[in-house]
Amino acid sequence: MANLTITVPEEILKSARRRALEQGTSVNAVLRDYLSQFAGTQSAQANAAKRVLELSRTARSGRGKAKWERDDLHQR
Repeated sequence: MANLTITVPEEILKSARRRALEQGTSVNAVLRDYLSQFAGTQSAQANAAKRVLELSRTARSGRGKAKWERDDLHQR
């Protein structure tokens, strides 16, 4: 694997690090994924599926104590 050096303003890097931390990843991983997409090595569907799975792992929402049946959701 090759190394890449880039120059970005300090504030942008700080913000990127905070956001990556919130998403449970690293700036390095975000840039690697972006470059992979940019280079066309991953399909749009695979990227979308990966993002949905990432979001589902980090989501703080839930059903709570709610209980429902299929008919409750699809009242006709």
